[in-house]
Amino acid sequence: MNRLLFEKRGDAVYLSHLDLMRVFQRAFKRADILIWHSQGFSPRAYVSIALPLPVGMESRCEILDFEIEDGAVELPALAGRLNAVLPAGIRVLSAYESARKVKELTRLQAEVTLEYDGGIPEGAQQALGAFFTRESIVITKHSKKGDKEVDIKPLLHSLEMTARNQNELRLVCVLSAQNPGLNPQLLVSAIETYLPERKPDFARICRMEVLDDGNTPFR
Repeated sequence: MNRLLFEKRGDAVYLSHLDLMRVFQRAFKRADILIWHSQGFSPRAYVSIALPLPVGMESRCEILDFEIEDGAVELPALAGRLNAVLPAGIRVLSAYESARKVKELTRLQAEVTLEYDGGIPEGAQQALGAFFTRESIVITKHSKKGDKEVDIKPLLHSLEMTARNQNELRLVCVLSAQNPGLNPQLLVSAIETYLPERKPDFARICRMEVLDDGNTPFR
C-alpha cells in the first residue's frame, strides 16, 4: 500500500472530507501521476483518507492511501510533485509504502486551545483539571441519527493542561480514534455543559498525531 502523510491547516480546514478527496484526485492528475482506477462501468480512482477530519479542525498528521499505475512515479519524488499543485494549507509531508492497516490506528493525540478574551478565569485551570479526572463524563452527542447520551471518559486516555499565556489554556490529550472514536470538540462541549462559568470564548483544535495501541505513531 502506498501512503501519504499530510497536513491540513489555515483556510484549508474549511474543506469538507469530500472536497478534500476531490482536491487530491485533481492534484494527482495535475501532477501527471497515474492513479490506479477500479474496473467496471464507472471507474473510480483508488484514493482513501483515514479518519475524516471534522470541518474547522487542523491536522499535522492526516493519512491518505492510494495506488499508482506501475512505473507512474517514484515515491521519494511524489511529495514534491503534489505540493507544487496542491492549494495553500495542504502539504504532503512524506510518501512511503506501508503494510499497516488503518484498523491499527486506534488513538490520536489532539491539542485543544481554550481562548479567553478577558484572560483565563481565576481557578479555571484547577477546576478543569479536577473535572477531567471524574470517573464519568456524560454528554449529549448530536448526529444525523439523533441525540445520544455518551460517556466520553473511557475514550479519553490522557490529558495534560498548561497555561500558554494569560489568555489561553492548552490541553494535550490522547483519545480513542475509532470504534468508537472521540471528537476532541466534545471535550469543549463537556466544559460548556458542566462548567459554563469556565467555558472559553473560542476553542482551536489540532490533530497532532495518529497512534496505535502502544501510543506509537501510526505510519
